Amino acid sequence: MFPRNFTTEKGSEAAVADPSKTELALSETKADELEQLEKVPSSELRIPDYRPNSDEEKRLVRKIDIFLLPTIFLMYLLSYLDRINVGNAKVAGMEKDLNLSSGQYSIVLIVMIIFYVSVEIPTNMILAKTRPSIFLPTIMLFWGAITAAMSQVQTYHQLVACRALVGIAEAGFAPGVLLLFSSWYRRSEQSMRFGIYISAPVLACAFGDLLAGSITSDLDGVHGIEGWRWLFIVEGVATCGFAIVAYFILLDFPSSGRHMSDRERDLALSRIQYEALLHCQTDTVSLTHMQALKIAIASWRTWLFTLGYAILNTTSSQSYFYPTLVKNLGYTGSKVQYMTVPIYAVAFVSNLATSYVGDRQLHNYRGYLISACMVIVCITGVATCVVYSYTVRYILLVLMCAAVWAGTAGCLAFASSSFGYMEREARGISLAAMNGIGTAATIYGSFLFPDKDSPKYIMGFSVVSATSFAGIFVFMALGYFIKRFPGK
Repeated sequence: MFPRNFTTEKGSEAAVADPSKTELALSETKADELEQLEKVPSSELRIPDYRPNSDEEKRLVRKIDIFLLPTIFLMYLLSYLDRINVGNAKVAGMEKDLNLSSGQYSIVLIVMIIFYVSVEIPTNMILAKTRPSIFLPTIMLFWGAITAAMSQVQTYHQLVACRALVGIAEAGFAPGVLLLFSSWYRRSEQSMRFGIYISAPVLACAFGDLLAGSITSDLDGVHGIEGWRWLFIVEGVATCGFAIVAYFILLDFPSSGRHMSDRERDLALSRIQYEALLHCQTDTVSLTHMQALKIAIASWRTWLFTLGYAILNTTSSQSYFYPTLVKNLGYTGSKVQYMTVPIYAVAFVSNLATSYVGDRQLHNYRGYLISACMVIVCITGVATCVVYSYTVRYILLVLMCAAVWAGTAGCLAFASSSFGYMEREARGISLAAMNGIGTAATIYGSFLFPDKDSPKYIMGFSVVSATSFAGIFVFMALGYFIKRFPGK
């Protein structure tokens, strides 16, 4: 019979028996820390005696979180609701009132993506030269006003024009957030923050349909206005209202960050400089637009991350299948919307869990963590092609959705930290290119699940499986090369 607490006692005895090993381990750790400190010339830091993870720095991070995270989360939530509400308006009577054909509705969806992608880089070039606290709320006010104005459209062409303007306005938001987060947070802090950020559209997908259903049914006919028009009014006005609030809360870049004392701004700059995310820059404008554009285009990281993000957007196209699948399970009416909630609820939890692990344990191995997510998507995609039980397919889609959203959050954090060696202007363009061109994948992704392929959708799930298989190697390559060439 083993003695009680055998493992603990034996470990203690070993430590007592050979204390030199413990002292050696401590000295090696101390040496590594000293070597790391020497990599950043103290004379180039705003605070020469800066040391990471001090109590003062922890208080600063909490303050940054208070101003940034809730504000950005709600801005993105409202952005996503304004982006997807056209689908809810369609089934609530817009299609009939505007006499939209199936082809015309597809153009309504695609036109926003086209304009969204085409102006992402120019808008981020503007952001790098301006204040985020002005730029981001301003474009939010603009897309909120256009969303509310969509309630007054009378023709197909007016609807297309409004959707194009919404795409132009929203184009600067996502890459702007990437640039803002990378300017305030250290590499080891970004996964959890991006996990919270990317949870906003997950919640929008989970509850947006329920909210839209309540608005379109309860307000239909009030003041002689159709329910689908009320949907645009309510969500557009809510967006405009929060845009005004965001102006007073949102942070600028660290060098000019309001709500911060001089000491806090210096500390914010020093901690980013220390981790070599900006290579000891002072977070000031130093490149012309053309110089920044050349640096971003010449970087292999820009194109490899763009490819990876496009793959993630392609795999997420299976979300178009959720309502159809739930309907095929035998649910009808509002129950269809209720049954989509568990899919996104699991994605929400898994997203936060993997983001936490990415920060605390695997922030140097994010590429491999995203590859693991792609493995799950690939396996579940193949299984969905060969399994025709609707119940099993529902379970597989729950797992697939969770892996896709977790991979997306990981990709944003991975890219944000990996572009950190660039000047702010070049970094903004690279992030915008990744987000813009990568998002363009949703254009062809929306055609992967046509009604004629129902109920098996072999083509759609085959493409999802193939692209996720390619994604495994893309993110493994990113993980290897960025660790192998950290500053190139």
